Amino acid sequence: MRDRDEAGRPRNARPRDEYGRPLPRGTEGVPRVPDDYAPAAEEALEEARNLLAAGRPFHAHEVLEARWKTGPAEERELWQGLAQICVGLTHIQRGNLSGAAALLTRGSARLGAYGSTRPYRLDLRALAIEADAVTTAIDEGNADAGSAIAAILARLTPAK
Repeated sequence: MRDRDEAGRPRNARPRDEYGRPLPRGTEGVPRVPDDYAPAAEEALEEARNLLAAGRPFHAHEVLEARWKTGPAEERELWQGLAQICVGLTHIQRGNLSGAAALLTRGSARLGAYGSTRPYRLDLRALAIEADAVTTAIDEGNADAGSAIAAILARLTPAK
């Protein structure tokens, strides 16, 4: 049975491993993003970068998802696209390459819709292209989680 909060919304209180996989109840997992986390945009980006640098894209996805759910409505596509790319990286770590390709493609499409705009000084076009390159590596059988995470992290850094 799934955990629910006081309002009946689904929550998952189970501990998770470093790849975001649920662990048995009572097991100690890695720290999680609190359900009520509502980061400012720059805070979400910085925390996501730190988590990616630590090889934890699932947790970066949780931070970006928190921003997507609590940020302004006009930015939801941005945050959802970033979160999807990070969960795509998670699927590479877990060996689910078809799931990874699907999420990277969806995230790239969401970011591609921004054209040449640079919200928060992010080069979204370059980030979408990088996500597509990771998808190509998956298709060619050359996917490596560490390299994919590093490539996306390099593009998640604000342009000068």
